[in-house]
Amino acid sequence: NRKSRITAALFGILLGGLGIHHFYLGHIGLGILYVVFCWTIVPAIVGIIEGIIYLSMSDAAFSAKYDAPAST
Repeated sequence: NRKSRITAALFGILLGGLGIHHFYLGHIGLGILYVVFCWTIVPAIVGIIEGIIYLSMSDAAFSAKYDAPAST
């Protein structure tokens, strides 16, 4: 289940206030937390920062951290 670094970064930057990037990456708990606090500006700011972090990561580092391991 391979995740796209660019897609996660765009979700974080554009829809980070709703935690869409966390839902995309499979972090459902964090996504719900972002939705609960979406009425504040804090999740939007953190989402932008996380999006920039995703963009600055290499594909290999992103894949190692967020992709599910291959099953044998």
